[in-house]
Amino acid sequence: MEEQKENRPQAARDEAAAAPAARPPGRQHCRISDQETNGKTSAASSNDFSDPIYKEIAITNGYINRMTREELRSKLAEFKLETRGVKDVLKKRLKNYYKKQKLMQKEHISGDSCYDYICVVDFEATCEEGNPPEFVHEIIEFPVVLVNTRTLEIEDTFQQYVKPEINPKLSDFCISLTGITQDIVDKADIFPQVLQNVVEWMRQRELGTKYSYSMLTDGSWDMSKFLNIQCRISRIKYPSFAKKWINIRKSYGNFYKVPRNQTKLTIMLENLGMSYDGRPHSGLDDSKNIARIAIRMLQDGCDLRVNERIHGGQLMTVSSSGPLEGAPAPQMPRYRN
Repeated sequence: MEEQKENRPQAARDEAAAAPAARPPGRQHCRISDQETNGKTSAASSNDFSDPIYKEIAITNGYINRMTREELRSKLAEFKLETRGVKDVLKKRLKNYYKKQKLMQKEHISGDSCYDYICVVDFEATCEEGNPPEFVHEIIEFPVVLVNTRTLEIEDTFQQYVKPEINPKLSDFCISLTGITQDIVDKADIFPQVLQNVVEWMRQRELGTKYSYSMLTDGSWDMSKFLNIQCRISRIKYPSFAKKWINIRKSYGNFYKVPRNQTKLTIMLENLGMSYDGRPHSGLDDSKNIARIAIRMLQDGCDLRVNERIHGGQLMTVSSSGPLEGAPAPQMPRYRN
């Protein structure tokens, strides 16, 4: 829910991991093609990066850094890659394509995504103008967009509205922002029933059993705040399948090396050469647009993997160097005592 995420106090906003400083580009020029380059180096180091292929990649990266935007677009078109986006995105796309091709030739990587599927979630919740800190947000829309990481397509969607219990009457601001009317939520199921429907929908698609998957959100608040609070309101335990997720803002910032203020949904789309499709602040439309960003990042060579989790009700960071874990098979959580 973009409006609430952007209006929260500064201290509570997502902290993207600091991007490592980039090494200065090499001075040698290299022709980018599907042929092997002729770069040579001595294997002085005993680590994996002693392989001469990394010297080739570094040389090529230096050449890419000096290309103009039109040269980048021309080379991307030659490889039949997406040519839309700002210059830094185009550079990253071309570098990752070349790197992945070279490493696949050396059988260092498989080229596959970390997970078979990604479930994109962007809740809509009750709200009031000014987002007062004492206001209790309740989920009123539960969307899920299923991204197939092999085909790089949106394969399926789920959407249900939810009847709020603490503040059953929506504010005029909330109705105007989300497009969700009072009549819609009055006719909706309460949260535990909607969550049960989500679990059954995920089970039918064999997530966590036949196929590996991860949840993905636009920021930390969907899981660490909205879902966490809603489970307490509904007196149910936090669902195990949502305890870890991919925060795409962190992934985007780290991958494209951009500051936190460049990771808002509309800015990410714009920098990737796309525009928002649908109604802003519709949970399903927001989720579809987040999925479009995720798909483009996968196309550009980003390994989207879990980077946040909730433990004991607290938000925690998951290290990218840790073991890769998919979400467990979804189960309906038990009621609290």
